[in-house]
Amino acid sequence: MSRVVVMGGSRGIGLETVKALLERGHHVIAFSRGANSLQLDHPKLTRVSGDAKNADDTRAALKDADVVVQALGVPVSLKLFTGPIDLFSSATRTLVPVMEDMNINRLIAVTGFGAGDSKDAISCVQKVPFNIFFGQAYRDKSAQEALIKNSTLDWTIVRPGVLTNQRLKRPYRVRTQPLEWRNGIISRAAVADYIASAIDDPATIGAQPVLAN
Repeated sequence: MSRVVVMGGSRGIGLETVKALLERGHHVIAFSRGANSLQLDHPKLTRVSGDAKNADDTRAALKDADVVVQALGVPVSLKLFTGPIDLFSSATRTLVPVMEDMNINRLIAVTGFGAGDSKDAISCVQKVPFNIFFGQAYRDKSAQEALIKNSTLDWTIVRPGVLTNQRLKRPYRVRTQPLEWRNGIISRAAVADYIASAIDDPATIGAQPVLAN
């Protein structure tokens, strides 16, 4: 089993990923500002509190890690709409050289449908409201993706659609080809399940699937 650092592991997709990895027997390091308040007990779980934009905190969290899952998020607030938002790119600009220096090759990063080249798959009807409500965050997610793609890491970029808190239900759609990409709903639990399955699947290296039913 792998030692997996989940960045942003105290809530949202990160928390669901922590649970999914523990169920599969991995050793999990939940790394976030709120890690110490994580209401989850497991013998293979370690909590590390820190700032993903800080190189020293990141290096400490990644000690002896095999895999990093980057599942960062920003709270819903006025800043989400007005910006500026730089969490995703700044944290990635910190993470990539630390991973390369520590010889940790495997990175799975969660961005979203509409980031990077998947923005071209947004329908004309959705483009205006998408840019109004999510443009600030997704421009930064696109910068995040570019940093990852320009790295030497074995990366997978996961792009979920509209997120729900529904229970995991299989099968769910994994759209790997650009012609298949489209928006839809997907549960956080399903995204976490895909991440947990991708860790040891070499076929997902260099993939950038859209998860949306």
